[in-house]
Amino acid sequence: MSGQTRRRGAALEEAILRAAAEELAESGYAGLTMDRVAARAGTNKNALYRRWPNRLALGVAAYRRLARDIAPPDTGTLRGDALELLRQANRHWSSPLGGVLRELLVAAGGSGELLAELREHSGEALAAPWLAILERAAARGEIAAEMPHPRVVTVAIVLLRNEFVVRGVPSAPDEVLVEIVDEVYLPLLRSR
Repeated sequence: MSGQTRRRGAALEEAILRAAAEELAESGYAGLTMDRVAARAGTNKNALYRRWPNRLALGVAAYRRLARDIAPPDTGTLRGDALELLRQANRHWSSPLGGVLRELLVAAGGSGELLAELREHSGEALAAPWLAILERAAARGEIAAEMPHPRVVTVAIVLLRNEFVVRGVPSAPDEVLVEIVDEVYLPLLRSR
């Protein structure tokens, strides 16, 4: 690195995460190696291992960098908003990036800490957009103003996740999304 200032701290970590995210997007988790990330970041493997104890931890951090927050839709109805949120999640989980998430979930297996980090982006803990659409629905008078139990808030996304995890589908058909919203989610919210 003649003539260049050696990167340290946050600048080096940013370069490593950027390189890892690019590798993950191009090659998936199966193709992610510490050697390739170090080479792409212009550093050595020791710099990676000082920050992440293994390839899986780096993969999770890279995925989190790639994953985008889902902006809550505003279609004007609770049904429309819930369907659109499920459709967004279905597109994400069916995409190459969703494939990376599924690979990471399998690889994380028994690592509770890494699984918890992944869940933030896999659906279970993505309550914020669901809360936003429920608050708007309450303001429109479509449901009661009192927020439902947290499990009720996210039951639709959990049911969709079940399609991927338990049934192993590559993408859920739209009829399944409509069924989740019309037969489970809306009746559950309106029965309170």
